[in-house]
Amino acid sequence: MRHHNSNRKFGRSKGQRKALLEGLMTSLIRDERIITTEAKAKEVRPHMEKMITRARNNTLANNRLIAARLGNQKTATKKLVGEIAPKYADRSGGYTRITKLPQRAGDASPMAVIEFV
Repeated sequence: MRHHNSNRKFGRSKGQRKALLEGLMTSLIRDERIITTEAKAKEVRPHMEKMITRARNNTLANNRLIAARLGNQKTATKKLVGEIAPKYADRSGGYTRITKLPQRAGDASPMAVIEFV
């Protein structure tokens, strides 16, 4: 039984899942809008929301924690803290939007767009 196992596995090991989430978050910060599967978009959303909430309070500890969660990518960290987070200074959550798209042609996976509001 899968009681209390709320995270999605994606058929990957823990390290591969962590790398996948880091890559999705970095791409979202870099491009501010990505097209991915619906399950991946739903999984990355809470992580991204928590990152933006941390980035709004610009302290050294928060910057280091954000950098660590993004795999120590300095450009993504700078963009999140310097450009993206100040836009949401007066907003109390709901920084991202998921919009469903038609199914992918090859394997009929439900697709979605995740973007900043």
